[in-house]
Amino acid sequence: QVPLVESGGGLVQAGGSLRLSCVASGRAASTFAMAWFRQPPGKEREFVAAIRWSAGSTYYADSVEGRFTISRGNAKGTVDLQMNSLKPEDTAVYYCAAGDNNYNRWSLYDFRGQGTQVTVSS
Repeated sequence: QVPLVESGGGLVQAGGSLRLSCVASGRAASTFAMAWFRQPPGKEREFVAAIRWSAGSTYYADSVEGRFTISRGNAKGTVDLQMNSLKPEDTAVYYCAAGDNNYNRWSLYDFRGQGTQVTVSS
């Protein structure tokens, strides 16, 4: 059973919107926080957003603040990332992660997804 499965990626024009979803299963569905990271072409993976389940607190990278929204999905252990006003520089593989805190470092999460491609054309 794959602990995290992302979906919703695709090709969109600049200024458009996409909604990513991540479904957690098994132990990954019982963690305290979930997050999204992304890896642009030729660059290192970077933090995008995180949410702590207990208080619903959310955290964002400066580059996406005001454009992206992380939220709890309809089912337990699911998290969505609503991305608006997309820019070509948002092009990346987007990854979901789950763990015991809202870290901004990929390696600190106990569960990590395989990623979904988001491409924003100019």
